[in-house]
Order: sequence, then structure tokens, then C-alpha cells
Amino acid sequence: MIGGKIGLWEILLILAVALIIFGPAKLPELGRSIGNGLKEFRKATRELKESVTISESDIDLDDEKKQ
Repeated sequence: MIGGKIGLWEILLILAVALIIFGPAKLPELGRSIGNGLKEFRKATRELKESVTISESDIDLDDEKKQ
């Protein structure tokens, strides 16, 4: 795994271990939880980027008014 790439065998190993640990009944629930967590993380990241962009544009407008 040199270079940070995850190959097919690594993914299959992770899925097999998850199947053994959590069992087949819990895997869909676990997948949904991970998906919801990623969705919330992306939403928070997008909102943070928008607020930083708005703040930067406010600073630019203040600089233009001073000149």
C-alpha cells in the first residue's frame, strides 16, 4: 500500500472483518450511519467555506470604502 492507494484486496479484507465483527444484520445500519456522518461533514465544510468567503468579501468591500 505504498502511495496511499487502497486496492481491491484491502477493501475486501476490510469488508470481511466488518462482516465478522458486526454481522450481516448490522452492516446496512452501519453503512447508513457512516453515510449520514459524511453528509453532515460535507454540509458543515460547505457552510464554513461560504462563511469564510463572505467574510473575505466583506473585508474587501471595507478596504475599497477606505480608499
